[in-house]
Amino acid sequence: MTYVVTESCIRCKYTDCVDVCPVDCFREGPNFLVIDPDECIDCTLCVAECPAEAIFAEDDVPENQRAFIAINAELAKNERWKPIIERKEAPVDADEWKGVMPKAHLLDRG
Repeated sequence: MTYVVTESCIRCKYTDCVDVCPVDCFREGPNFLVIDPDECIDCTLCVAECPAEAIFAEDDVPENQRAFIAINAELAKNERWKPIIERKEAPVDADEWKGVMPKAHLLDRG
C-alpha cells in the first residue's frame, strides 16, 4: 500500500509533509505535490503533517478522489516533476484555496 495526495492539495501545495518523509518520495509540480508509489514506504508520517488533509492511504482514498491514485503514479514519473526534499513556503494564496472544492480542473501537469 502507498499513500496518495488528493485534490485538496491543488493550489495549496503546503510542503510540511516533505520535511517528515524519510525516503524523499514526494515530487513537486507547478501547483500540486504527488507521492511516488514506488518510493513510498507507508510510514504514515506525512498524513498528520498535511494542513490541507490531502494525504490518504491508498485503501482509504475517498471514492470521489480515487482518480488521484493514478494521477500520483503518472506524475511521479514525469521528468518535469522533480523530487522535493525540503519544506518550502506555501503559495501566498494557499490559505484561500484550502478547503475549496472541486479544483481538479486546476491541476497543472506542467
